Amino acid sequence: MSRIGKRPIPLPKNVTLTLDGQQVTVKGPKGQLSRIFPPEVNVAQEGETIVVKRRDDSRPAKERHGLCRTLLANMVEGVSQGFTKKLEIQGVGYRAQLQGKTLVLSMGYSHPVEIVPPEGITLEIEDNQGKKVQQGTIVLVSGIDKELVGNTSARIRAVRPPEPYKGKGIRYMGEFVRRKVGKTGKK
Repeated sequence: MSRIGKRPIPLPKNVTLTLDGQQVTVKGPKGQLSRIFPPEVNVAQEGETIVVKRRDDSRPAKERHGLCRTLLANMVEGVSQGFTKKLEIQGVGYRAQLQGKTLVLSMGYSHPVEIVPPEGITLEIEDNQGKKVQQGTIVLVSGIDKELVGNTSARIRAVRPPEPYKGKGIRYMGEFVRRKVGKTGKK
């Protein structure tokens, strides 16, 4: 039995769950998320908790049991609290600024890179003191869908990933970048 899959998901007071066959809709103060789960698993509400059970002991059912429970737990957490990822920009002359909802990155290329966030994702910029500004070095990606927040953060990081020699580029807040030793000169 999946250790993750058999754990019940607590349902907060301000979150409602709607079951329609295999489609599950979760509504909360931050918004609404909906997902269709595979037929190998059953989702049931038991009082103030949600339980994910598999229909049989087949291999596909075992594989999807823990996954579906985690996806549902992320939906509940997203509509009640939301998700945020911080990206840090390091390097001389590297900066980010917001023009409306579009993020404009100056990353040492011959042109600025523009990133338009998908629906449901908000981008904000902080300076090093944590104040919201128009131009700075820390980008906040937030939303209710954990998958969308992660994908948008990865797209921003892919513009200029951190390089191993000087550590310049875009990295997740707290990410460790292993540094390499450069070339040594002739003697």
